[in-house]
Amino acid sequence: MAILERIHSSEDIKKLSDQELEPLCAEIRAFLIEKVSRTGGHLASNLGAVELTVALHRVYDSSRDRILFDVGHQSYTHKIITGRRERFDSLRQYGGLSGFPKPYESGDDPFVAGHASDSVSVALGMAKARTQAREDYKVAAVIGDGAMTGGLAYEGLEAAAASGEPLVIILNDNAMSIDRNVGGMARLLQKLRVRPGYISFKRWYRNALAGLPGVYHFTHAVKERLKALLLPDNMFSAMGFDYMGPVDGHDAVALETVIRWAEEMKKPVIVHVLTKKGKGCPYAEAHPELYHGVGPFDPVTGEILSSGESFSDVFGETLCSLARRDGRITAFTAAMAGGTGLDGFAKSFPDRFVDAGIAEGHAAAMAAGMAKQGALPVFAVYSSFLQRSYDMLIHDVALQGLHVTLCIDRAGIVGSDGETHHGIFDMSYLNSVPGMTVFCPASFQELRDMLEEAVFACSGPVAVRYPRGGEGAYTGSVTQAEYTVREGSDVTVACYGTMVNEALQAAELLARAGLSAQVVKLGRIGGEGFPLTLASLAKTGRLVMAEEVCAAGCVGERILAEAARKSVSLQGARLLNLGQGIVPHGDRKRLMRDFRIDAQAIADAAEELCQPERR
Repeated sequence: MAILERIHSSEDIKKLSDQELEPLCAEIRAFLIEKVSRTGGHLASNLGAVELTVALHRVYDSSRDRILFDVGHQSYTHKIITGRRERFDSLRQYGGLSGFPKPYESGDDPFVAGHASDSVSVALGMAKARTQAREDYKVAAVIGDGAMTGGLAYEGLEAAAASGEPLVIILNDNAMSIDRNVGGMARLLQKLRVRPGYISFKRWYRNALAGLPGVYHFTHAVKERLKALLLPDNMFSAMGFDYMGPVDGHDAVALETVIRWAEEMKKPVIVHVLTKKGKGCPYAEAHPELYHGVGPFDPVTGEILSSGESFSDVFGETLCSLARRDGRITAFTAAMAGGTGLDGFAKSFPDRFVDAGIAEGHAAAMAAGMAKQGALPVFAVYSSFLQRSYDMLIHDVALQGLHVTLCIDRAGIVGSDGETHHGIFDMSYLNSVPGMTVFCPASFQELRDMLEEAVFACSGPVAVRYPRGGEGAYTGSVTQAEYTVREGSDVTVACYGTMVNEALQAAELLARAGLSAQVVKLGRIGGEGFPLTLASLAKTGRLVMAEEVCAAGCVGERILAEAARKSVSLQGARLLNLGQGIVPHGDRKRLMRDFRIDAQAIADAAEELCQPERR
């Protein structure tokens, strides 16, 4: 690591010779494989962006210039370069480095990133602010071809091209997002990839005529006129961008040269860069989807440490079983077939599988169209990504009462991905969707039973929400809307999903303190009936509602409002939740403890209600 050890800031990169860049990139790759094998994280995308990131830091000063990484999961090399190499053992750990750009972590990170397709819009906003303030910093956006399947990217591109703002957009084209790219953009980029030698010729042509500026400008004007007459525009040129590329994304020197040219143009420019996901690591190159977001693994063999069966696995297996019974079932995903457990469905039922790309709003609207024609669409999506479909859930699905089933993965705290990925806002907006029924399974068997009920027995919009992985799955199986899993007389502890485990542990703690807790598990929220019957609440007159969601619109608020409306007298209530919902990355149990929704916090709240004189 002789060269890497000399890199502590963006300025150090600029001091290196061209000959040192290739060995530096090799050292960075070795460093990434070593560190990510221990902590887990996004490996393949970062291995593919090493030279590109090095070249960006050769051109830009990230302490002042704004480099925006779309999604941000490919920013590890950026973090290494900007003084955070020594902290990489803490990557994605509680209190450690985030796996995504975070301004609170470093001034070199210009914007919080975690979701796809917004970088061009944000970059344009920064460029406009720069122009209005008459400042001279530079702005660049790095967006992958996968993120280009999202509609927001095109809104940003259209506005950026029309703005005339000096702005460089790096299209990092590796032919993948997480799963293989789909749609017209993928086909367009495939056509553009047939000209990899063009930039090399252009560099030679410019250097050859460097001493003859008059000749260069004349021949350049003739060339541009001939190109306009003889060659069809690509989409970017037609929008108004100057298009440069494709460029070899693993040649740091060539990348630096082209990015400098793009900056010198002082206008909106697209630089099309070809990279390989997993570059330099044989097993990540061979299986980039497996090493996109990966847990700890053997750095030599690539063997991933097994994490056991997950809710996603059970969902995928169950949906395949249901699809064999009914040919109307079609599965939707938004570029997350593997992550949502739909790989098996895609292989078994290719004609009934739809990958919409990173376009959750489109997926929801398309599912509504299928439902209107009598199909049974099932849209599997991460909780935090479903946020982008909210308008479609109301306008396209709910207003017509269409039967679309949402299978919401990663509900609750997801751990190491942090605040951009925690699924803790869905309960707030799902309960505002007219006619929406929400199932909350706590166990694998409940997921199987509730999914079947959601698809075949429900009408209108319906959601089944479940957590990441399988750790903490409840051992029982109860599909009723409400079920008392433990009788008690002093206080009612209500919960849903895998929070039932914390509630039952709290009841044990209370029993040792001489208090009797009734634990009520809610299996269904919304739809017919109210989440918690007031009879259950009236039995004890005290309520502790424990939820792994943000406070706004939580179920506890609805229960208390209904109790007040029905004039049900309560001696006291405590709503335990995640407050505003801004929860950092880290171990789930640690986060639950810190945000006071674990078993001990539940027991403390219940004891306070029952015996206030002790406090």
